[in-house]
Amino acid sequence: MIKQLAFDTKAEPMRVLVTGGSGLVGKAIEHVVKQEGGCLKGEQWTFLSSKEANLVDLQQTRAVFEKYRPTHVIHLAAKVGGLYLHMKENLHFLRDNLRINDNVLQTSHERGVTKVVSCLSSCIFPDKTTYPIDESMIHNGPPHDSNFGYSHAKRMIDIQNRGYFAQHGRRYTAVIPTNVYGPYDNFNFENGHVLSALMHKTYAAKKEGTPLQVWGSGTPRRQFIYSLDVARLFLWVLREYDEIDPLILSVGEEEELPIKDAVQMIADALDFKGQIFDTSKSDGQMKKTASNAKLRRYLPDFTFTPLSEGIKKTCDWFVNNYDIART
Repeated sequence: MIKQLAFDTKAEPMRVLVTGGSGLVGKAIEHVVKQEGGCLKGEQWTFLSSKEANLVDLQQTRAVFEKYRPTHVIHLAAKVGGLYLHMKENLHFLRDNLRINDNVLQTSHERGVTKVVSCLSSCIFPDKTTYPIDESMIHNGPPHDSNFGYSHAKRMIDIQNRGYFAQHGRRYTAVIPTNVYGPYDNFNFENGHVLSALMHKTYAAKKEGTPLQVWGSGTPRRQFIYSLDVARLFLWVLREYDEIDPLILSVGEEEELPIKDAVQMIADALDFKGQIFDTSKSDGQMKKTASNAKLRRYLPDFTFTPLSEGIKKTCDWFVNNYDIART
């Protein structure tokens, strides 16, 4: 919980701009800031959505920085899609994300922003690697071929952060969450994250009285992290983490579990009986184990939300907010 994390309150009040503020992590940060006391006295927090500015466009990016005059930036905005869209349009995802990231980082530099914390993705890690993966291995080989455009654009944030520090002394950094889930996620069957899409599928199967079809064998293993835990850690990174090198935000290796276990937790949360695994469908990567040893060196006592609890909270949110959920 945020209460575990002590912050230095002596600094001048921050003006924080959160790009991608209407997405999964942006909404979680907004919740922690507004509902859990994450906003310190005098601070201003602005949660930016793509409706207000298209960050692919440099002039719109500059205009929004001129309007809000941030001292700190949390950069979550990205062009993303489902697996098949990424495979079809890798160049599009590469170019748009390179533009977004360069516009945000360079405009931050030009306007004297004190700190930027960008959000990377575990898909940036090399496809062929040893496990567990840690922060030093990001550039040790090409990412998975399915979304190489998006992955390389995200990797370049780390390169730019190093450049801004080496050339200008800027303290811009990045975090790498593992598989994030929670309220306000994309619950679309095709393009949603794995847990959110499964929640929607289970909800629909229960409503229609049909079997639940889960693609693949359910044996691939993943580390899932609740969006509010990610948000609480983001605030700590923004205030206290001084390194330029990125930081993996993840539950421990021992928390990695087969997707079929998570499916059972979703079925329990939604009171659904009976599942079918369609083993003719691809399993994807069997595991992507990440080490959170570096995070634990900084925050040995941080308590992560248990997966079953986070799944129950997310399922409840989805059912109660079905009309506004991204489906």
